[in-house]
Amino acid sequence: MSLSRVQVTDFRCLHSVDLELDPHFTLISGANASGKTSLLEALYVLGRGRSFRTRRLEHLIQRGAERFVVFGEVNTSVRSRVALGVEGTSAGVRARVDGDRPTTLAELALLLPVQIIDPEVHRLIEEGPSRRRRFLDWGVFHVEPAFVGQWQRYQQGLKQRNAALKSRQPRGVISAWDVELARSGEALNAARARYVAALDEQARIIGRHLLDMEMSLSYRGGWSKELTLAEALAQNLGHDQEVGVTQVGPHRAELSIRLDAAAVKDRISRGQQKLLAAALLIAQLKLFPENSAIRPTLLLDDPAAELDDARLAGLIAEVASQQVQLVVTTLHSEFPAFGKPGRRFSVFQGQVAPA
Repeated sequence: MSLSRVQVTDFRCLHSVDLELDPHFTLISGANASGKTSLLEALYVLGRGRSFRTRRLEHLIQRGAERFVVFGEVNTSVRSRVALGVEGTSAGVRARVDGDRPTTLAELALLLPVQIIDPEVHRLIEEGPSRRRRFLDWGVFHVEPAFVGQWQRYQQGLKQRNAALKSRQPRGVISAWDVELARSGEALNAARARYVAALDEQARIIGRHLLDMEMSLSYRGGWSKELTLAEALAQNLGHDQEVGVTQVGPHRAELSIRLDAAAVKDRISRGQQKLLAAALLIAQLKLFPENSAIRPTLLLDDPAAELDDARLAGLIAEVASQQVQLVVTTLHSEFPAFGKPGRRFSVFQGQVAPA
């Protein structure tokens, strides 16, 4: 029910890595800039088809190489071995599931649900709504199987409507996309709203523990609550024509986060932002379906960074209580707070060896 093996080739500073991971807890130690985070990044790419550090694919390919490859084997409660692979070149990413090309990269996420808490996790709070929408959509995808289809139909309709707007097509051509956009958008929005309601319950509990504050979440759908999406699209058509892009819909939605009834952005410290983002990720893992054929993989990169001892202890206690496969990096060869690791590795100048 977890990622059992990973092979990494020409990925950043990692030339050739072959590891067997423990289903419960794997510890990876090494100095700064040794390649620990790159190893976690490779695991993330295997489950997401993209990096959590950069949008530029060429940054992931080792200097002098033409491509990177990340291969993994996943054991599930249904099948003893499922092979996953992601290859990246300057032309883009190609994925494989048991040798076949998946229809979408979402198939990777279904077989390897991976999340990360790293020193940059505060960006979930600090950056714009698009990052929080991706966070939401990953969670909804694993809770509601129909969601990915709704999301894909909405994105396709949005792409076509925006193309018509950009090319200054007549109103009738633009509005022809509104029926599908409204249908899939309303369904997508309802799924997100249901998920945020459930997430809010978990986040409140974890927020009290980690931050000693009352956290609350709410969802804004991207158009006026007084209107249906079809009505909002029709009402806003003139403005959309002026700017050449669709201005209302779930692609403009926002996850609103408040602490002690105050909006959080720019009002809390970096350390508090990190804990808040970690609380959201942990709450999301608590909502992961118990009957899933695979447990989530949680990557924890240098958890001691920027946290005092008390806050770190709270974070560790929350993480340790989750039903996840845990992969932790640290500067030190030991991290006793999570107990004894089932497997242990050290990283030095891009070389990974058993510790």
